[in-house]
Amino acid sequence: MPESPSNREDFISQATALIVENASNEQFGVSELADAMNMSRSNLLRKIKSATSLSASLFIRQIRLEIAMDLLKEGSHTVSEVSYQVGFGSSSYFIKCFREHFGFPPGEVGKQQNPVKPEPLQELKAKPESWPKSVILASVLAISIMVILAFYYLPLQESREIPSEKSIAVLPFKNESSDSSNLYFVNGLMESTLNNLQKIKDLRVISRSSVDKYRNTQKSLAEIADELQVSYFVTGSGQKVGDQVLLNIQLIEASGDRQLWAEQYNREFVDIFSIQNEVAMQIATSIEALVTPTELQQIEKKPTEDLLAYDYYLQGLDPFLSRTTEGLNQAIGLFEKAIAQDPEFALAYADIAISYYLLEMFQAEKQYTEQINSYADKALLYDSKSAESLCAKAFYYIQTKEYTLAQPYLKKALEYNPNSALAIQMLADFYFRLAPDTEKYLEYALKGVRLQVVASDSTTQSYSYLQLANALVSAGFVDEALIYINRSLDFDPNNYYAPHLRAFILFAKDGNIPRTQKLLKQELKKDPSRLDILQDLAKLYYTEEEYDSAFQYFQTFVQTREAAGLDIYRSEDIKIGMVYEKVGHREEAEKLYQSFDKFCETDQSVYKNLNLAMKYTHKGDLEQAMDHLRQFSEEENYLYWFLLIGQDPIFQPLTKHPDFDKNIQKIKDKFWEKQARIEKSLEEEGLI
Repeated sequence: MPESPSNREDFISQATALIVENASNEQFGVSELADAMNMSRSNLLRKIKSATSLSASLFIRQIRLEIAMDLLKEGSHTVSEVSYQVGFGSSSYFIKCFREHFGFPPGEVGKQQNPVKPEPLQELKAKPESWPKSVILASVLAISIMVILAFYYLPLQESREIPSEKSIAVLPFKNESSDSSNLYFVNGLMESTLNNLQKIKDLRVISRSSVDKYRNTQKSLAEIADELQVSYFVTGSGQKVGDQVLLNIQLIEASGDRQLWAEQYNREFVDIFSIQNEVAMQIATSIEALVTPTELQQIEKKPTEDLLAYDYYLQGLDPFLSRTTEGLNQAIGLFEKAIAQDPEFALAYADIAISYYLLEMFQAEKQYTEQINSYADKALLYDSKSAESLCAKAFYYIQTKEYTLAQPYLKKALEYNPNSALAIQMLADFYFRLAPDTEKYLEYALKGVRLQVVASDSTTQSYSYLQLANALVSAGFVDEALIYINRSLDFDPNNYYAPHLRAFILFAKDGNIPRTQKLLKQELKKDPSRLDILQDLAKLYYTEEEYDSAFQYFQTFVQTREAAGLDIYRSEDIKIGMVYEKVGHREEAEKLYQSFDKFCETDQSVYKNLNLAMKYTHKGDLEQAMDHLRQFSEEENYLYWFLLIGQDPIFQPLTKHPDFDKNIQKIKDKFWEKQARIEKSLEEEGLI
């Protein structure tokens, strides 16, 4: 029996009163509210969603923000004071949430006239049945390339959660030597300090790339703490003079700029690892962080016994982390020197394998497959619990397209190092591109954003929201995806990929082809070499059966792809071939059809049967085509865009088959059923 409006109002009133009563308690969340109302967490989530269209966590946050608004209007409290009075442990996070909710920062309360509140997030299940004939079936592949590039070719950002009392930033160490070449050594000491601290699950440690911009800053520690939302800082300076290491380390409490621990080291270089381990344990002890026996064992494990090998490794870190072709090649040379000194140096083996993979991940001709495998195996042989070793082996299996074999290595990497941004990014990519699963893809994308609630720079935050927006639209949460892609552009209007994704999210809302074409052409003018945009524009015309226009873009795309030797978008060759054939280029069309047939022979993806259905439809074997479409309709893990296959021109001959509409509807129904399960699951976990 449906709940009456009065009962719903009583429920919301009671929940609101409890939240107001506990507003200053930062720990009062969804579970605590459920206990206070004597109901299960799942029942609370359902009732709040039904009554307000909000998730329970967002409902609680909005009430806190409304209280904050009233307190600020009184004018007797500072923003910082109010943030703590309404249960926000960090004033900068409070400012961020306040701005998102009200449209202006809390410091401007009193200056605003009738502020407009944003509408609550609501799911819009954009039904493709209502769209025009135009369809962007394979746009997901263009977006796939875009997201992969964002994953791997931006400098990696280590993940972090909402700052807790044990959140730490290790600021760039100062080079006390007059010799600038000594900088790599000081950077290496900083990196090693970070790595040891990041092995402690009870700590949240900001990555080197996130703090590097403070190397020559004039900002105070209080200002940096507010930007990074951390409670503690590690600062240091050092130099290497011959065989001596001179190092000064301090642990500072951010809130009062109070030194909690400091030590000066004047040791021989042979003691470098014991110094690093001692620093990590002193810091953990000073802030009462729990260090498990397993974590202690990992901290105490020396990366190498050979100091010259370690020196070569430190020299290679900066070029390796640059992720440029030049930098990766330089790093490989230095890591190889490290291995020549110590043939059991696991980290050096792992980073060489990763470097080789990144150098040719989109190339059609693979030169380094055996090297990747060999170096990854040696990395695992000498350190089987290293996230880098495990990820390196996963890269090998991705290179050889044995995706199911890659998955266990990625999960183990995250198990051994829950703070590994590389493992989180790879798992998100895995469930988006390699083994599509909208639920898991969205889960890891949400975790990534949660762990980077406030990134240290706008570019990092922009790409974090880009990833989440893509995950949301892939799972059918179109309105939410639009919110996050807009946030991505707010943080970085020059984000290279966000405008492309935004064009398709808008398309997902209303199927407006002319606007989508216009937006993509604007982006193509900025960079005419964009293969992702070239093939998407071509498909816009292809799906409208404007083959002459489609050919213009496809021709440039194909010529550029072949000239660069890239192995990308092979699943699109049947559509490209169809366009070539329509405009009279039959010989080139046949080559493209053959390329697609070859692709189908090795395709082990969830879309294998769909691709075979296209192949046999083109060949005129409609019964065989329908059999494969029927098999695809039994799948569950496909992305939002594949709901549109019924309108793809390649399937026109198959539309006359009596089972065609039934199977297309089955594909749609299964997607929306799973989407509903995803929404419920994510709400119960407090992720949306």
